[in-house]
Amino acid sequence: MNKKIVVVGFMLFAIFFGAGNLIFPPKLGFISGEFFWPAIIGFIVTGVGIPLITIIAGAFDEGGYKAALKNVHPVFGVIFLIAIYLTIGPLFAIPRTGATSYEMALVPFIGGPSKLSLFLFTLVYFGISLWLAINPSKMVDRVGAILTPVLLVSVVLLVIRGIFIFSGNASTPTDTETFTSGTGSFFTGFTEGYLTMDAIAAIAFSVIVLNAVKDKGFTKETGLLKPTMLAALIAAGALGFIYLTLGWMGNHYPLSGEQLAFIDKNGLDIRTYLLTHMANDAFGGFGKVLIGVIVTLACLTTSIGLIVAVSEYFYEIFPKISYKVYVVIFTLFSLLLANQGLQQVIATSVPVLMVLYPIGMTLVLLVILSKFIPTPRLSYQIAMAFVTIIAVLSVLSSKDVGLLQFPLMNHLPLKAQSMEWLLFALAGYVLGLIFGAKQPKIKFN
Repeated sequence: MNKKIVVVGFMLFAIFFGAGNLIFPPKLGFISGEFFWPAIIGFIVTGVGIPLITIIAGAFDEGGYKAALKNVHPVFGVIFLIAIYLTIGPLFAIPRTGATSYEMALVPFIGGPSKLSLFLFTLVYFGISLWLAINPSKMVDRVGAILTPVLLVSVVLLVIRGIFIFSGNASTPTDTETFTSGTGSFFTGFTEGYLTMDAIAAIAFSVIVLNAVKDKGFTKETGLLKPTMLAALIAAGALGFIYLTLGWMGNHYPLSGEQLAFIDKNGLDIRTYLLTHMANDAFGGFGKVLIGVIVTLACLTTSIGLIVAVSEYFYEIFPKISYKVYVVIFTLFSLLLANQGLQQVIATSVPVLMVLYPIGMTLVLLVILSKFIPTPRLSYQIAMAFVTIIAVLSVLSSKDVGLLQFPLMNHLPLKAQSMEWLLFALAGYVLGLIFGAKQPKIKFN
């Protein structure tokens, strides 16, 4: 394989290999019990497969997803991208980096969380983020380039050690209310994969990968799709291995009833607790310190990178406000939300992701279909309108949100699998083909 493709593959892996994402597979493994395999496969589909398919589909056209969204409507495209940038920015992803770092680097050594320690930690954390984001330099990229391999090596060593330590343990007890069948467990894992936010981030950042492929000497004439696909397969293999093995370790990690009671009593997040204690069991106290420090530094570089990316995007579309003002606003907002605590940050993100993911996956599906089937703009417009309405109504009428009383939503096909939007996406696409048959067809450049 071309060395240039391998380099792009590892760059793509680094983009998706967020330190904050490491906390999700162990918990899924722990609670899924005997249904671990369908649950982790579902998680890998949305946590790895769909983001990388999104990257590949983004290479169909040099204009990427911005061009694809214009086929729906320019205003819709701007609103959707704003929603994505806010989600992977100050609303959820950036606060999550701070809250995760606090739970990994400080809480294990002070006995338990407190509002004061959380505030002081995040104040320093986001102070550093603000300072470096206001004056972005190659230093952050260089630190990130060092930390990603160090974090990867640490996780691989943890996994190897963990396989020897935990292989004799039986699967942990199943969450019997959630995991009742293989199919249901797959779709539970599927929606858990939304928490990585990588699929929607891939829509925003696919142009970065496309430019990286071009920088390695590949051109439109020589073909951009093949090297992008090969690079995506490299990244997918590495990510899939990490998520699968961390999930397996969580599935075999022996948490006692006393530990579970301690977690609940002290308001700890079981995700970070599992990862920290797996490192402690594998390498002793040094492992706990090492994983806490590396995850915190990696989260910090992610935080800085996201603050810069979101601020630059908003400055691009609303240039009357300076870049530095955006940096200050988004950093302060992230500081505020991070002080809700990790569990609350994650819980609050779920309804938003349950709206954005169906829309994002529909967009990718439409791009793929229109690559092989002559497709009018009307297919994009009807499908996206249907999915947006269904996704919003589903969330607003869900038991967790409960803002609307709309019993019909509970009887839609595939509702139990959280895939009720899919049939509406396909129906909208077909209706667009029928009623837009005389329209010009979408072309890729």
